[in-house]
Amino acid sequence: MRYCINCCIHLLPNDLHRQCFRCRGPDHNNQKCPVCRGENKIPLYTDSKQMKWLAVLEVRTDHCESWNGLFCLRKGKLCSLMFGLIIMTLVMVSYMLTGAKHGLLLIPSPFHYGAFASNPSLMDNESLSDMKDHYQPSKMNISYVKDYPSIKLIIDTITSKIEFITRQRPDLEELRKQEPHMFSVIPNKFLPNSKNPCWYEEYRGNTTTDPYATNSYALYSKRFRIIFDYLRKVFWNHLYHYKDKHYRLRCLPHFYIIGQPKCGTTDLYDRLRLHPDVRFSAIKEPHWWTRKRFGIIRLRDGFHDRYPVEDYLDLFDLAAHQIQSVLQSDAGKERGKSNNIIIGEASASTMWDNNAWIFFYDNSTEGEPPFLIQDFIHAFQPNAKLIIMLRDPVERLYSDYLYFASANKSVEDFHEKVAESLQLFEGCVLDYSLRACVYNNTLNNAMPVRLQVGLYVVYLLDWLTVFNKDQILVLRLEDHASNVRYTMHMVFQFLDLGPLSEKQEALITKSPASNTRRPEDRSLGPMLPTTKAILRDFYRPFNTKLAQVLFDDAFLWKRT
Repeated sequence: MRYCINCCIHLLPNDLHRQCFRCRGPDHNNQKCPVCRGENKIPLYTDSKQMKWLAVLEVRTDHCESWNGLFCLRKGKLCSLMFGLIIMTLVMVSYMLTGAKHGLLLIPSPFHYGAFASNPSLMDNESLSDMKDHYQPSKMNISYVKDYPSIKLIIDTITSKIEFITRQRPDLEELRKQEPHMFSVIPNKFLPNSKNPCWYEEYRGNTTTDPYATNSYALYSKRFRIIFDYLRKVFWNHLYHYKDKHYRLRCLPHFYIIGQPKCGTTDLYDRLRLHPDVRFSAIKEPHWWTRKRFGIIRLRDGFHDRYPVEDYLDLFDLAAHQIQSVLQSDAGKERGKSNNIIIGEASASTMWDNNAWIFFYDNSTEGEPPFLIQDFIHAFQPNAKLIIMLRDPVERLYSDYLYFASANKSVEDFHEKVAESLQLFEGCVLDYSLRACVYNNTLNNAMPVRLQVGLYVVYLLDWLTVFNKDQILVLRLEDHASNVRYTMHMVFQFLDLGPLSEKQEALITKSPASNTRRPEDRSLGPMLPTTKAILRDFYRPFNTKLAQVLFDDAFLWKRT
């Protein structure tokens, strides 16, 4: 290969650089060339041919455009090399950041399910969101895969481990040992002339005492302070005076809307509260039975001071004042008439959230909670009525994701979270019972989406070990959305509420739906078809069992 010295351009063997006036082809002579000729030249060898270094310098000095060709060529190569390195760096960084999330890295993921965290000493110093740290890498580190066949294998493993085993119901004495203060406050008998469970409790404070000074709901939430400010003003007007003592009327709910979240419980609550004989707690969702009595304010914040039962009863004081007014008027005028006002409570966590048990009760049942929420409710209110609103668990999960996810929401992100949650759930059922996995706090906090909330039949069967079937009304959101009047009539009949005028009924049944999907969430559209198929397969055996328990094939959700 020859070189055009002046322009530094590589030439093919038979090429001539016609634009270079000093290069006349292969017969170029350095001695005869006026530019290349000179003394004291330093020879430069390139491809075994001698070149004069000073000649090159002279050419560069007199004709910069000739040397610029080589400079530009080298600069171009350097830029290309640097650009390539930058691209490789960005690809590696992206791989490292996303690989850990998707399980693509060769290192084990910390989110694969391992052993249960069963150390009660963690309850005071560790956030529930930090419980993920107690997971051990699974023995089979399954990388995240989006293809349906691979995830279907995980679902098949889960399905093969499903067993619906009846739980052992604890006796009353065991419950008393666990919650002695609660049993000392709530009596075992209520006023006979009130449809709602109420009783009189002696009040030992004086006129300067603030009855709500230590109420945790008022202390921890600014939203509820206005309610308690009003209660303070009217408190003394509603005390019952008898033999130089003061008594206050205390009440528990007559019925509970116990679940499930994102299934229309808010809409049901908003319509029921319009009935003239129905009252609710001052707060729609106190979450006392499931969280506040254990000291949980927000799951991510860990544990705080436990809310005593008195704080929970304070939430029903507004309703109790109205019941007391009816009782006092009846006592003076119509002694044969009883109070028909009933109180409801609508915490959608009541049916399913038993996550805190492991921090407060001995783990003597191989990972299964020895006591559940319904055990204590039944101990105080064996005649309580329970309302459950359900929807297609596949759609419920997607709605739940859209509502609670804070950023980067997308159908692809939802798909990834579903796949990761299924892997974690599979790791649990391989070693523990279905009930142990459903009620395990560590697993439930590690799963990116709340798969377990849609396992309706697991929770329902546990409630049916305590309450009779005729005390539980199970509704479908799909039916409620298509015929509000029909479902509300079912609720009125179940609660044995009095008849309504045409105007009252129209107000309840024709009001717009509450807590519908936000516009920004609607813009994301439906979930991916593959995601829906995966979730259909996962929930199918549970829906089948639910339809059998309720004798209603509508709970198979085949048409949704």
